[in-house]
Amino acid sequence: MSGDGIGGVRSILRAAHFAAEKHAGQRRKGAAAEPYINHLLEVAELVSGALTEPDCNLVIAALLHDTVEDAGVTRQELARDFGEDVAALVMEVTDDKSLPKAERKRLQIVNAPHKSTRAQVIKLADKISNLRSILTSPPADWSATRKREYFDWARQVVDGLTHPAPSLKAEFERLYGQAGSM
Repeated sequence: MSGDGIGGVRSILRAAHFAAEKHAGQRRKGAAAEPYINHLLEVAELVSGALTEPDCNLVIAALLHDTVEDAGVTRQELARDFGEDVAALVMEVTDDKSLPKAERKRLQIVNAPHKSTRAQVIKLADKISNLRSILTSPPADWSATRKREYFDWARQVVDGLTHPAPSLKAEFERLYGQAGSM
């Protein structure tokens, strides 16, 4: 499924449809409360833009990266519908929601250097999408301090990535530089 061509396009669109269905009732936390699928599409677009050669499974995993964590999809369901490679990538970037939030955030920092290169691309694209959202439509109840804390935590995660995609790293740095204007 990692190839390109019409089969790859169909697989990506099937994953987008699946993600849209699974996240149908979800909205972003920002003041604009955008449909959550917008985040998933943005992450997939960032991932696809960072690729030097086609990797449909990586784009599919980007679209599905929050389905286990936020929509109750199982690893087995992902493997059955999209293949073992996609399921493994999604699981590699999935937090264990049974842990307290502070521990999940700590583990993202600790585990960042140990992610596969492909999972690091998804992780970095996800952080970029989140920073963009905080800059353009932050949650109404987030103070400037809370926003800054998120940016600083995201920086710690990204700094731990051992193989960040150069174009994504540059975009992260650009956005991080805007944190002072919050």
